[in-house]
Amino acid sequence: MGRVSESEIGGPVARRSHWADLSPFRESPAFFRLWLGSTLAGVGSQMTIVAVGLHIYELTQSTAAVALVGVLSLVPMIIAGVYGGLLVDSFDRRTIAILAETVAWISVVGLALLAWFQVDTLWPYYVLTTLNAVAVTIVAAARSAIVPRLLPTRLLPAAGGLNGIGFGFQVIVGPAIAGVLVATVGVQWTYTIDAILFVAAFTGVLTLPAIKPEGGRGSTGLAGVVDGLRFLRGATNLRLSFLVDIVAMTFGMPRVILPAVGALVIGGGAVTVGILSAAYAAGTLILGVFSGRLGGVRHHGRAVRRAITVFGAFTLAFGVVLLLTGSRPDAPLNLPALVAACVALAGAGASDEVSAIFRSTMLQAAAPDNMRGRVQGVFIVVVTGGPRLGDAYVGLVAATALLWLPSLLGGVIIMALMVLVVRRYRGFNEYDALHPVP
Repeated sequence: MGRVSESEIGGPVARRSHWADLSPFRESPAFFRLWLGSTLAGVGSQMTIVAVGLHIYELTQSTAAVALVGVLSLVPMIIAGVYGGLLVDSFDRRTIAILAETVAWISVVGLALLAWFQVDTLWPYYVLTTLNAVAVTIVAAARSAIVPRLLPTRLLPAAGGLNGIGFGFQVIVGPAIAGVLVATVGVQWTYTIDAILFVAAFTGVLTLPAIKPEGGRGSTGLAGVVDGLRFLRGATNLRLSFLVDIVAMTFGMPRVILPAVGALVIGGGAVTVGILSAAYAAGTLILGVFSGRLGGVRHHGRAVRRAITVFGAFTLAFGVVLLLTGSRPDAPLNLPALVAACVALAGAGASDEVSAIFRSTMLQAAAPDNMRGRVQGVFIVVVTGGPRLGDAYVGLVAATALLWLPSLLGGVIIMALMVLVVRRYRGFNEYDALHPVP
């Protein structure tokens, strides 16, 4: 009897090429349409994120008013992640995605109308941005739960790499276009173009067949939420994947100090802040382009642990760059320091993307289909809440006026906690893609 290949049983398949594996596009045109629509719509969403911040600051001249956009939407997003995931597990996922996309699109149209009619009252902007955040959270949960129904398990890592390319493209291109549009034609046209681009999101979803959860429909009330949490309590590997991501995002996200870095350390002001912000996304994009061989990795937990350890090392390196550069108020741009800082942040973005590919693959492969929506919802809450915890950590430590300390200390904490996690939960380190165990 011949040996059964890993590809035949849905396991990882080694590739010689480092280039992104396009097999998901070839084997599933539905996935390609979903990916393309999501990427184009994501460019518009990134445009609106920038436009809203600039618009509210123009109306108020208050950084606190801008910060409220994220603060006010946090709790509704958490609720949407938990309960929206339950809806995804209870009804046709295509229908849920279409309804949520419609709400998100209406909110963007509303922002455009407010801007065209020059409404300067703040609360409508806060309501619409919160509504948009809630709808997008549910869309993300639905789309993530749909992907494993469109592709075989062996192609999920490749799909994760392609999603990384899409996300990196969105984060680099969207803000750049928004900056140009706001400066030239105004926020009205920026919102309007987002509303037009958002239509692309519908094209990927509308062409899908009905995708109902497998394994039976459970309760759509509190009992359904409790069932999901009970499942996660017993799903050690998935819980650990959430935990290590929270560790990385809490101690390794320096975005809060970037304006001060541009003004007081590296120099260059807003231009430097923009370059440093883009460097992280560029790392994500580059990793996605060269993600071809990740599909052959079998021990995903081990890969996540190593990726986050490398993420911690790059975080530490960014802190070292700031420490060696020192405080230089009103000094000209330090180009070598800027290049070194960009390399560190790009490395952090790339290693974070490796972690994201394998964490999402573990979640999609190990969770039963009728639990994927709820687990994806919790995953989105983690991804959303982690950076906000990071903002609090960085802000607290940066209060010492030592701008290098949050990243340097954070990098050490991340690497140390990865060692402790592996020692405490060896099963996570031995997670096998051939035999996925939640």
